Amino acid sequence: MFSEKDLSLIEARGANVETILEQIENFKVGFPYLNVVRAATIDDGMIQLGDEKAKELSKDFDDQIFGKKLLKFVPASGAASRMFKSLFAALEENKFDKSVNEVLEHLQDFAFYKSLIKSVGSESADHKTILKHLLTAEGLDYGALPKGLLEFHKYGDSTRTPAEEHLVEGAKYASSGGKVNLHFTVSPEHRSKFTALIDAVLADYEAKYGVKYDISFSEQKPSTDTIAVNLDNTPFRTASGDLLFRPAGHGALLENLNDQDADVVFIKNIDNVVPDSLKEQTIIYKKALASLVLSYQQAVFAYLKMMDGTDLKEEDVEEIEDFIEFDLCVEFPEGYDDLSFEERKTYCRTKLNRPLRICGMVKNVGEPGGGPFWAENADGSTSLQVVESAQIDLKDPEQKEIFDGATHFNPVDLICTLKDYQGNKFNLLEFRDPKTGFNTQKSQSGRDLKAQELPGLWNGAMADWNTLFVEVPLITFNPVKTVNDLLRPEHQ
Repeated sequence: MFSEKDLSLIEARGANVETILEQIENFKVGFPYLNVVRAATIDDGMIQLGDEKAKELSKDFDDQIFGKKLLKFVPASGAASRMFKSLFAALEENKFDKSVNEVLEHLQDFAFYKSLIKSVGSESADHKTILKHLLTAEGLDYGALPKGLLEFHKYGDSTRTPAEEHLVEGAKYASSGGKVNLHFTVSPEHRSKFTALIDAVLADYEAKYGVKYDISFSEQKPSTDTIAVNLDNTPFRTASGDLLFRPAGHGALLENLNDQDADVVFIKNIDNVVPDSLKEQTIIYKKALASLVLSYQQAVFAYLKMMDGTDLKEEDVEEIEDFIEFDLCVEFPEGYDDLSFEERKTYCRTKLNRPLRICGMVKNVGEPGGGPFWAENADGSTSLQVVESAQIDLKDPEQKEIFDGATHFNPVDLICTLKDYQGNKFNLLEFRDPKTGFNTQKSQSGRDLKAQELPGLWNGAMADWNTLFVEVPLITFNPVKTVNDLLRPEHQ
């Protein structure tokens, strides 16, 4: 199937033939659907803190982080081109719809207005000229930049990009000992622009918030790209005869996360930021969730150390089983009670000794995407999972009813611990479910092809983690999917 030239290309990308063959097999047989048992709801897999409890936990967090390394991990490689889809249609196809007219009527309300007019040279330019200077390299080139580098919010005469808003958030809830560690995953073509922005503003933010930043960047590894195939599942080849590899979605960032060394990691998307006037709830709940994850981690570690003892009794194992079932929300598989004492110990140890995450969840307001569910695992157990719609057989009436009955939505608000009770880093690649990827149909140079995404970072890539869900206020979820979203009150 592969020539010597192919093998050299695969090796140069840091990949291996066995993995590529597995990907091709996944194209042939497809990925199995996940069996969801029920939606996670308040008091059934979903913790509801309330504002007072959240404030109490937030205060506790400041005492819990002594000597711990905190890290804010921000996926920031996505291009902003989809934000401007309707504006591109107006510029290139003369399609001026309601959303385009809204942007043009409210240009002065955008943080980037001054930069745009400076580029255009006149406030009275025609609409096509304005759009050209906003979207193309003739002006701001916003259609080609990543979201993290766009001017999102106004502060008097100055503005902030999402990257800068994450610097501020980092100082507010991810600072330990006056140090803030931030890691951005970026595209290779945009890395220099990110570093230039950070270099230009860092000293000002350090002075303003009294912290020192350690900013790092990484790019999606070529070794995580997946092979593309023709519709008959044979390798797709370019006009020059080379194999085609494509980025495999945000699940590929598991490798980047696995390279990090920290005690507590905050994960949040680049575009989910608000101005300072609305940050308070975000900061309170971020600290509260981090406090909670550390408390659960402490309990897990205590039980693992107990299991290291030589005099573990039946009642000790029963206590651990109760903790796993009622606190970590893992329902044991059928036949578990028939296992021997030693087999139960081994099983419990496996369930305890895993990475731990708390996922903030907002009430479902009709946003597309995944949510919190109880789902069946390969070993027959049932646990909490972030599940995307593509993972569920929505043609099955029962599964569709469960999916439609979800009360909450996944805003990508995660707090993670990545080390075991002896202080060793987990290899996160060992805790993903490889059968939770996606096959999609795309095209290249006018030819149809099939592409494959790896298990998503917060669903399949973390399928075998200990997972807890906590309800967070809707105000903490303010993504910017289209440029029009920047006109919402939360971003003004």
